Amino acid sequence: MKDFIIMGCVIDSLSPQKLRSVEKGCIVVSQGLCRGVFREIPSGFEALPVTDFGEKLIIPGMCDLHLHAPQFALRGLGMDMELLDWLNTYIFPEEAKLQDPDYAKRSYGGFAEALRRSPTTRALVFATIHPQATTLLMELLEATGLICFVGKVNMDRNCPEYLREQSPEASLRATEQWLLETRERFSRTKPILTPRFIPSCSDALLQGLGELQRKYHVPVQSHLSENYGEIAWVRELSPAAAFYADAYDRFGLLGGDYNCVMAHCVHSGEEELERLRQRGVYIAHSPESNMNLASGVAPVSRYLDLGLRVGLATDVAAGSHLSMLRAISHAIQVSKLRWRLLDPSVPPLSFPQAFWLATLGSGSFFGRVGAFREGWEFDALVLDDSNLFHPQPLDPLSRLERAVYLGDDGNIVAKYVNAERLF
Repeated sequence: MKDFIIMGCVIDSLSPQKLRSVEKGCIVVSQGLCRGVFREIPSGFEALPVTDFGEKLIIPGMCDLHLHAPQFALRGLGMDMELLDWLNTYIFPEEAKLQDPDYAKRSYGGFAEALRRSPTTRALVFATIHPQATTLLMELLEATGLICFVGKVNMDRNCPEYLREQSPEASLRATEQWLLETRERFSRTKPILTPRFIPSCSDALLQGLGELQRKYHVPVQSHLSENYGEIAWVRELSPAAAFYADAYDRFGLLGGDYNCVMAHCVHSGEEELERLRQRGVYIAHSPESNMNLASGVAPVSRYLDLGLRVGLATDVAAGSHLSMLRAISHAIQVSKLRWRLLDPSVPPLSFPQAFWLATLGSGSFFGRVGAFREGWEFDALVLDDSNLFHPQPLDPLSRLERAVYLGDDGNIVAKYVNAERLF
């Protein structure tokens, strides 16, 4: 049923700097689309069924722009390592196991159910190099009711032999076949091209992926400027590139006329940032991941000032959780440390800005998503913060801030994706 009204304490973003709250508000959903937020049921909609959530908080669903499904089982392991050592010690051996269909079903089944119960309503997901397991992941995510893009990973160099595709040609053949099999198969789950990162992809592979993008018009996701060692390595591997992002752009893999997400961008220089702005690339800010792997802290408030597209991500398993609520608090915390200890010219993120990153900032990748505006797709979370004691009544925005910092995913009592209630 996609015609209904829900009532409660409604909060969403008007801009990166300003939140809107409507106590005892109602959201009208008709023909699957939001018709707006009202203080009372508007004329013409009185016959719609109503769910009244009382004093509970109703907020937009949250969109995770970057996470790795095969790494879900490794959350909390190897957090004393940096990126490249962590990949070789923990991640690559685990991802190789996904070649086994039984293991893939167990691993991805647990991930899909956890993501369904999380604050995430839409996500961009890395799988592995294995087409069969990647398709299985798409099937499992489709069944959750979430809306996701899933990528079969490409890598043909600088990785263990047991996880290296035989050649650029073999990788491209497998990827194209997977695209043909999945791009029209699911209603909520779509493919996305996924070169892991420049160090693991030869120029021939990147060239071919660029051609596949132009042929099938699919989006692209990868990693960019996460770690100093990685950046130096790219400089050696791609001497013709002016900077890291240029190594993608040379092959048509940096957006422009299609959506592209680059995770991290912790150490992007001025030329790189301008290229990202020109191409309309989304930056997936992953604050806990960048802490855990000692990558650094991206100057996100500056990126917003520059007009860059920025969203928020958990980056499991370098991030230890699937909670976008915790990602909001981590984004604020790390920005304050950066401001205090590294560069006072870049202000820390405010709570409205961090909330916007998780909703509208990330949601725009999927279209008109991330706020309760007329004609937009309806994704929502209902939070019950009654277990968070306070000796006096609080205004809605204070309640929301406490629910983000002090609550957990157990506070979510209802979840809607594209006007369908998942629980």
